Amino acid sequence: MANVDYGKSIMMNTKIPIEDVVMLLEKLESMGLIERVMGSALKNTKAKFKLSPEVHKHHTYYTLTRKGDIILRELQHKGIDAYVEIVKEKPEYARYLTLAKELNADHALTYAKLLHRPLETVIKEIEELVSLGLMEEKKQKIIKFGERKSKPKKETRTHHKYYGLSRTGELVVRKINGKN
Repeated sequence: MANVDYGKSIMMNTKIPIEDVVMLLEKLESMGLIERVMGSALKNTKAKFKLSPEVHKHHTYYTLTRKGDIILRELQHKGIDAYVEIVKEKPEYARYLTLAKELNADHALTYAKLLHRPLETVIKEIEELVSLGLMEEKKQKIIKFGERKSKPKKETRTHHKYYGLSRTGELVVRKINGKN
């Protein structure tokens, strides 16, 4: 969890059904790994300039307890070896990670061309690596120079998703290459 979060946000980021997220949060709370943080928030997207009480939405926020933080750190420490095993089982993952290290960040089409694989397959596999936390979508949306010239209006420019290694991915590549 990213410091403090709530069920719907977790659901959207993990794509786990909300019922399962709520059940898991309750289980983690009963184990003493997370705790509730009281707070409420006004959703400005639907409540601009409205003062009536029905627009105030209350969320249950969670944060890691000390015990949860210690366990998470231990799992992260041991986790790299688990990621290495996953990558060893799927050699195509190793190719993506190695290429991502060389490219820094690039579009899925570049990966498809360099790996000689269909774009649909590449997108699916990159999304798998993103969900594993080994790759991430880079936040900057770069507009290629050629597109800039041919599409002068701002609203007609194409913004691409660029993918690169996450911090965990970097550690896995180092471990695979023997550079602990």
